[in-house]
Amino acid sequence: MDNEEVSALIAESVTFKFGDNKKMCDELLQLVRSGRKTATCGALYEFGAGKDEMPVVGRRDIALNWDGSPALLLETLEVAQVRFCDVDDDFALAEGENEKLSGWRLEHQRYFERNGGFETEMILVCERFRLVCDLG
Repeated sequence: MDNEEVSALIAESVTFKFGDNKKMCDELLQLVRSGRKTATCGALYEFGAGKDEMPVVGRRDIALNWDGSPALLLETLEVAQVRFCDVDDDFALAEGENEKLSGWRLEHQRYFERNGGFETEMILVCERFRLVCDLG
């Protein structure tokens, strides 16, 4: 894609950043590029009016680098609302960040504690996606 096409795509797409800091964002983008990360999640409280847009199956979104430049074009394949305590091995491993569900739970609990609160029964918006294009 040339710069003009990327600019037009950004103007009509939902954009977001992975993680809550540059290091995490860079690592998660690399996991997507490698094919290891095909899922992500966020707390339900992060979505709604004045917050992030809820993912929609079939929609294409742009994952941004930490500096706000476009990194990846992703297409949402599946969206489900799941309690934190009910996330299974399959989804946790699809996030690509940990090799075991226990590691996923620990790291995600820490993330949610830093970013608005954590409860074991909290609802997560769990999304599976595919990489359409690397815009980097």
